[in-house]
Amino acid sequence: MKLRAGLSPAVGLVLLSGLWAFGWLLPDLLPQFGTRTVSLPVGESILFTAFAAITAFIAKMQRLEFPRGRHAWTGAGIGVGLFVVPAGAAAFARGWVSNFDEVAVLCLTPVFAVVLEPYLQDNPPRKGKAALAGALVAIAGILCLLPIETPGSFRGGAALVVLLVAAIVLAATNCIAVRLASTDSGQSSLTLAAQAGGASAILFAMIAAATRSAAWDSSAAEIYILRLFLVDIPGLFLLFWLMRRLSATRMAARFLVAPLLASLAGLALERTLPPLRGLLGIALLAGGSGWLVFAPAESEERFTLSADSVE
Repeated sequence: MKLRAGLSPAVGLVLLSGLWAFGWLLPDLLPQFGTRTVSLPVGESILFTAFAAITAFIAKMQRLEFPRGRHAWTGAGIGVGLFVVPAGAAAFARGWVSNFDEVAVLCLTPVFAVVLEPYLQDNPPRKGKAALAGALVAIAGILCLLPIETPGSFRGGAALVVLLVAAIVLAATNCIAVRLASTDSGQSSLTLAAQAGGASAILFAMIAAATRSAAWDSSAAEIYILRLFLVDIPGLFLLFWLMRRLSATRMAARFLVAPLLASLAGLALERTLPPLRGLLGIALLAGGSGWLVFAPAESEERFTLSADSVE
């Protein structure tokens, strides 16, 4: 998958995180975008069907070969791990833990990525303790920013455990996806995106059918389609484009940069200074996530060059 504008990978990661943050803030900025046009499984199946169709079409136009066998199943599994598992965990936890708790647990993904990357990458960049320290500093910032609540029931505790498992699955899948996209395995970013998107679309459609989710609401179709092509699909394209150019740890930093950008946008909109704890949280989150994204690392540069060389 090639973007010919010469986009820097680090800037691309910030842009991806900005799209996520923008998507979170859309209901507040434009209330009409908060209208639920379809249920979550139906909406996700439409999104990933459109994304898989577009990426498969471009791959065919470029005469790319779609891997078969083990690589094809791995590509499908990446879609499940990156998209279906987190959505399922969030649906299970909804109503039992707060949205802030959900965000805080998923922000642990970069920490798990730092730990898992040496075991799931063929030639991982060696950032070691510095990367782990940066991720933990950012998590401390998240804890300062968000009002974390202790679960008041067994189901609430179980929901937190499910979210924690989802964060580990996300981190592991992130590492495997980066390895598959950045090595000379015959798997391009486009074919990987098509396979992952197709598997996700099928599973979300099956979930929608099993749960008898609400049908399409044609009265708000324009709003849904506009968001689809302005936010969701561009974000997915950026995600798979970056997999060939960044390490797994830096890719996982998006789970920290997006909350940071959303917090900064919230400050700009409210035009009021947060309490000292909030300012400390933003500073820690900015410092930790900034280190993960922008810190120079000689081994990281070698990793990026080798990834680009097989493009």
